[in-house]
Amino acid sequence: MVKTKIISIMNQKGGVGKTTLAMLLAGTWAMLGHKVLLVDADPQGTASQWNAASDEKPFPAAVVNLSFAREKLHKEVQKHVDNYDLILIDCPPGVEPQSQSALLVSDMVLVPIPPSPPALWSSRGAKLVIEQASAINDTLKAFVVLNMTKRTTLSRDIQEMLKEFGLPILKSTMKTRTAYEEAAALGSTVHDLGSPAKVAAEELDALSKEVLLLLKKK
Repeated sequence: MVKTKIISIMNQKGGVGKTTLAMLLAGTWAMLGHKVLLVDADPQGTASQWNAASDEKPFPAAVVNLSFAREKLHKEVQKHVDNYDLILIDCPPGVEPQSQSALLVSDMVLVPIPPSPPALWSSRGAKLVIEQASAINDTLKAFVVLNMTKRTTLSRDIQEMLKEFGLPILKSTMKTRTAYEEAAALGSTVHDLGSPAKVAAEELDALSKEVLLLLKKK
């Protein structure tokens, strides 16, 4: 029996695209036939709102709000491992008990970082939490996801600085795209938006495949 893989999406700073990354990965994998659960661990409940926004076609992955569990989140997540292939945990911003608990049972943590100095500075707190969790969960793998990338000199400079951040960076990136906002508003994935979102869907396909390959290497 293949072990359920658990992936946390976290960053100390809000507004870096954690929920967008988590929901779009969950939706993409579910559409490929995987049994996927998205755990909303953020008291703001953005992932839950995304899921509830769907009027006609249900979001392809299951979504459950477990933000109430706080430091016992890992115990609540473990109750679901027999029913899913992949579990993604959308962690809250800041150094919250939910994030620390999530990393105890995660196989991988993805840290989305936009190309801006404040995002880079605040992400050092996320790195510290990951290092602390790794002392207990020694199989935890961490990767940076370049998010909201732009074709600017500043964006390129930040991406170069991230090479010294201390965490490996995924080859696949996510750009700033209207399709991602539209998917959230409609409670869907970008794949449901048709040809206008073709490039966004291809971007997500590449990212989801890269993450799955890294999970298989564990």
